Amino acid sequence: MKVAVLASSGKDSSYCAWWAKMRGWDVDCIVSVGIDSNDSMMFQTNGVAIAALQSAAMGVPWLPVVSQGEEEFEVRDLEVALSGSNDSISCFDRMWPEGWEYPKNLLLHDGPVNVDALVVGALRSDYQRTRIDMMCERLGIISFSPLWHHDSISHMQSLVEHDFDVMFVSVSADGLGEEWLGRHLDEESLSRLELLASEYRFNIDGEGGEFETVVLSSPCMNGHIECSTESLWEGNRGMLTILEARLAGMR
Repeated sequence: MKVAVLASSGKDSSYCAWWAKMRGWDVDCIVSVGIDSNDSMMFQTNGVAIAALQSAAMGVPWLPVVSQGEEEFEVRDLEVALSGSNDSISCFDRMWPEGWEYPKNLLLHDGPVNVDALVVGALRSDYQRTRIDMMCERLGIISFSPLWHHDSISHMQSLVEHDFDVMFVSVSADGLGEEWLGRHLDEESLSRLELLASEYRFNIDGEGGEFETVVLSSPCMNGHIECSTESLWEGNRGMLTILEARLAGMR
């Protein structure tokens, strides 16, 4: 099975990339949509360029896609890119943050994505999954959502158990204060998150937009990502700006 993985750099898509690798599938490329605006109904907006470093650490080409984030055009922009009508170099230049070190072993995917399937990290959003499924049907490929309706706590525990280095880069739920920005997911923080999710009634896996994450290392990455950050807190929500990021520890 030859697949592409739709990756935001966050925990769910990173887990799905590993899931595909564990099945012995050939991951042809990592596809990331960078939103050139402040919001998106479909895609993560914070730290998406980290996916390029993840791709380099996996030894897999990266396909960057730029979208304005307009609801009716987001999936169309992705579909056009998968069909081969995408200038990867131009998209990379637009998505790559100033000051970040270019990963020398990064390969950009060029041309049509010729795969059997697209693997996505959808959890429970019918809005997102339906649009991806319909796009895949038009492209004649299979859509896989291995985490669909997966038990939330089990998913978070699995990330810890399999040594995913997950960092919180935005929070926007009651109970999650500024101290969560830059915090890493481990047994202690997961236990605390579980208590807060129960008390404040939010989704422990962040499915409702309560938080966003980036993954700095995973079982299918060679090396890890180092970064420096700056916190922006706005009273009851906040985000990390990643000032610099680089690959380290490559073998």
